[in-house]
Amino acid sequence: MIDTVVIATDGSASASRAVSVALDLARRFEAEVHALYVVEESDVSAAPDDVRDRLRTALEADGETALEDIREASGRTVTTAVREGRPANEIGTYAREHDADLVATGTRGRHGEHRFVLGSVAEAVVRSCPVPVLTVRQLDAI
Repeated sequence: MIDTVVIATDGSASASRAVSVALDLARRFEAEVHALYVVEESDVSAAPDDVRDRLRTALEADGETALEDIREASGRTVTTAVREGRPANEIGTYAREHDADLVATGTRGRHGEHRFVLGSVAEAVVRSCPVPVLTVRQLDAI
């Protein structure tokens, strides 16, 4: 039985199909939905000191927008969170903290064209997540 689904998103267009599939699955099982956006810590730490806080704020705002899109698409209550860290680690930790039965994610993200089979974050989630992971491939060209 699937009672809790965590949707991990980076807000990219390629994640939209994963969101749709995960929301459909959650509806079918009447599962609780969590949506998670992780600000990549290396993106923030690599920025010059004088812009680091503004970059973090901008990335968090992007995350809030992505999560709001999921809330609107679901038509029901969705628990949301924005975290900062290494995405695969944060996704696994969040899934464990919320006793998730399933994590859903796209196979490609913002930098997806640089990987052949799975995006690096999706691959790391599949390898390290303590719960089953549903990866959803984008069918349309982006």
